[in-house]
Amino acid sequence: MNRNKFKTYMMAIGAIFKKDMKIFFSYRVNAILSILEPIIWVVPVYFLSKSFQIGGENIGFAQYTGTTDYMGFLVMGSIVASFVSAVLWSMGFSLKNEMDVGVIESNWLTPVPLWVQLVGRSIFSLVSTTVSTLIVAFLIWLLFGFSISGSILSSIATLIPLLIGLYGLGFGIAGLVLITNNANNIIDITNATLNMICGSEFPVTVLPKGILAVSLIIPLTYGFDSIRGILLGTQTLLPIHTEQLILILSMGISIFLGIFILNKIERYCKTIGNIGFH
Repeated sequence: MNRNKFKTYMMAIGAIFKKDMKIFFSYRVNAILSILEPIIWVVPVYFLSKSFQIGGENIGFAQYTGTTDYMGFLVMGSIVASFVSAVLWSMGFSLKNEMDVGVIESNWLTPVPLWVQLVGRSIFSLVSTTVSTLIVAFLIWLLFGFSISGSILSSIATLIPLLIGLYGLGFGIAGLVLITNNANNIIDITNATLNMICGSEFPVTVLPKGILAVSLIIPLTYGFDSIRGILLGTQTLLPIHTEQLILILSMGISIFLGIFILNKIERYCKTIGNIGFH
């Protein structure tokens, strides 16, 4: 990639970022709800976990995870899950929005590849998700309490290859949206299934053996596991450095496959001319 092309791509990403930011702040109520909704979801889970406590501790939970701090376990999982949702929804659903407003054809005529446009659409989503999750985590800490004993910098270093790897999945999801013109069902099913199987809210070791085998194949499982191991000191499926290595290796493979699949689907859609039917 030469310097001029790189500069063009960065300008396009910057323009998309500004556009998404203007839209976001045009709907301030949605911004407020993005902070209130996660807290509302956590409240019943918090009181449910208290009903299983013995002497103020979740002893049974500690047998699986090595910690009695279920709220910390849940919050760390929810933070990672929010980034998973941000990537999938921003990349997949943005194409559906462009189809609905009738600008997808004109966008494809620009000298910017589709994958660059998708990356641009995800940047502001990741920024807003980072801000909202930090605020939500702080409010939950004030209301319910949880403790972090590990290195935040190490957890961020683990989160980065996880997020980059998710872009590969996002490219694949965007390709499915182009073919099916059905963003909601595809993203909902993928997002919910991944977060459930990979253990966003519970330790995967409680899963049936068949489902656990599937979970252990998915790199996202080791993302949840290693970040909790770093911040909360939980028992991990593998040594943390091994899980981090898995995330780094899967990052490169995921990005390559995601862009390859997206380019194939894009050429297919242009060849048969189905974009005009969206």
